[in-house]
Amino acid sequence: MIKIKVPATSANLSVGFDCMGMAVNQYAYFTFQNNSKWLTINGCPKKFQNENNLVYKAFIKGCRVLKQPVPNVKITIQTEVPVSRGLGSSATCIVGGLKGAFEWFHHPISKQKLTQLAATMEGHPDNVAPAIYGGVCMAFNNQNDQVHVVKYPVNSIWKFLAIVPDFKISTQEARTVLPEQLSYQDATFQISHCLLMTHAIQGKRFSTLKEAMQDQMHEPFRKHLIKGYDQVKTITDQMHGILYISGSGSTLMLITNNVNDRQKIAKTIQNQFKKWQVKPISIDSNGIQSEVDINE
Repeated sequence: MIKIKVPATSANLSVGFDCMGMAVNQYAYFTFQNNSKWLTINGCPKKFQNENNLVYKAFIKGCRVLKQPVPNVKITIQTEVPVSRGLGSSATCIVGGLKGAFEWFHHPISKQKLTQLAATMEGHPDNVAPAIYGGVCMAFNNQNDQVHVVKYPVNSIWKFLAIVPDFKISTQEARTVLPEQLSYQDATFQISHCLLMTHAIQGKRFSTLKEAMQDQMHEPFRKHLIKGYDQVKTITDQMHGILYISGSGSTLMLITNNVNDRQKIAKTIQNQFKKWQVKPISIDSNGIQSEVDINE
C-alpha cells in the first residue's frame, strides 16, 4: 500500500497573485493499492468515483511519464480540505496522484520535477509548489516554461486563522471578474508590495506586513463574490488583524502576531457568521509526504 499525505495551500498571500502560496496544516490523504478490477475509488462523492477523478487522472499522467502501463488500482481518499474554497483542493489531488504513480513503480522524483508536472496539470504553480515543498513559496515559469521555486522562511510570531464560508467559489468564476489589463502604476504598486511582503513575513513588525499586504490586482474585484467580506474586513482591521482572500476564495485568511487577538477575532466572526468555519491553523513546513507499506 502506498500512502500519500498532501497539505492544503493558501495561494496568492494577497499580493503574490498566481506566484505565491503557503502550505497549511490541513491534509488530504491518498492510498493506492493493487486491485482486482481496473479501478475502484472510495472516499469521495459517487460522481467522482470514475476515470474522471482528478487523483486518477494525475496517476495516469505519472504512469505515462514513466512509460509504464496503468495498473489496476484502488484509490482511497480522505481529506480535510474543502472543495472550491480557495485552499488548494485540486492541487492536493494532482500532487497526490502524480506522487502515487512514481511510488507505485519505485521511481524517485525530485520536488522540482514533481512541481513541473503538477503545474502543467494545474495551470499555475502557486498551489502545487507549497503543497510539495511546504512553507511559503514563490513559484514561476521561466521563458522555457520551466518552474522555479523559492522557499521563504516565516517568522514564528505570525499566527493564522482560516475563515471558511459556507459557500463555494469556482476558480473559473473568480477569474472572470478580473480585468484583462493593469496600468504601469498598478503593476509597480503590486511588485513593490509583493517584495515588501516577502521581507515582512521573515520579520516581526506587524505594521510592515500590514502595509505590504495591500493588493490591487485581484482582491478589489473578487471581494464582491464573497458575501460578508466587508464585515469581516472591518472586524479584522479593528482588532489587530491582516485579512486576505485565500486563493480565489471563498476562504479568507487572517494573520496576526498575537494568539489572544486571534482568539478574540475568531470568536467575533463566529458569532456573526454562525454557519462559517473559523479555525486556527499553522504553516506546514514539510510539504508532501509518502510511505510504502509492504505488509499491506
